[in-house]
Amino acid sequence: MPTSFFTSAGKFHRGNLHTHSTGSDGILSPQEVCRRYQAEGYDFISLTDHFVGLFDYPITDTTAFHNDRFTTIPGAELHTGSMDNGHLWHIVAVGLPRDFAAPDAPHFRPVKGSESAASIAQRARDAGAFVAIAHPHWSGMSEADAHTITAAHAVEIYNHGCVVDNDRGEGFMTLEHLLNRGRKLNMIATDDAHFNTPDFFGGWVMVKATQNSPEALLAALKAGEYYSSTGPQINDIRISDEGVEVDCSSAATIIVQGQGTSMATLHGQSMTTGRLSFERLTDSPWMRVTVIDRAGKRAWSNPIWRET
Repeated sequence: MPTSFFTSAGKFHRGNLHTHSTGSDGILSPQEVCRRYQAEGYDFISLTDHFVGLFDYPITDTTAFHNDRFTTIPGAELHTGSMDNGHLWHIVAVGLPRDFAAPDAPHFRPVKGSESAASIAQRARDAGAFVAIAHPHWSGMSEADAHTITAAHAVEIYNHGCVVDNDRGEGFMTLEHLLNRGRKLNMIATDDAHFNTPDFFGGWVMVKATQNSPEALLAALKAGEYYSSTGPQINDIRISDEGVEVDCSSAATIIVQGQGTSMATLHGQSMTTGRLSFERLTDSPWMRVTVIDRAGKRAWSNPIWRET
């Protein structure tokens, strides 16, 4: 098990990995989406318009909107196949090449005999993308569905648009089912912004990278050098034989979760360092950290595995 986190070179860059524009069903132009995210203090976004024939299978080009303080990573929200409930799959792919081959997905309804979600996720990963299972609760995704996506790097555990519009924005249960089967997946918080409701600036990732460039950010995402947040900061996590020590922005609660009901919880006032015991986590093969501030905003570490 690693003993300290976020020690790699570079600094944290704030980014949103799930966003839409007039390239698909968003209401703002790509340029305006980029402008607004930069104005709100983001360092980067991935514009992930819906990769369906209705919108001519877009991988929206945003390179013209890069500057010395803001960058973008090309991406798309991929759709194909059918889940157990008969609904279309949603897979976020960040870092797609512009020539990524389209599936048979002319609209937002499953097409019989079309490429499976497992296949398109694997193709995206093989093409160099960071792949995430999108909004599993909103999708009504079954555990069996989730197990088929073996190429994913992460599960979307917070989707702000789904929280705002239908209160189905979390994905922790899906993530933990996969973790408990030994799948070493990470997690992302996103907006899924369309800008037609207050679905923006609510969830993001903080990526530790040496440069705010598509290449450096993508490499750091794949390496898990980031955490997810709706507000708080996680500055470091240190592991010892006794337990976990967390450095963070002002927190009211710090929790270390493990498999099943195993956990350690610390409540306090304006905590910036918390020390939590492993006593109730000794049998868990993985653990993850949650930091909660006085406003109820949260930050989440990626899962930490016990073996080195």
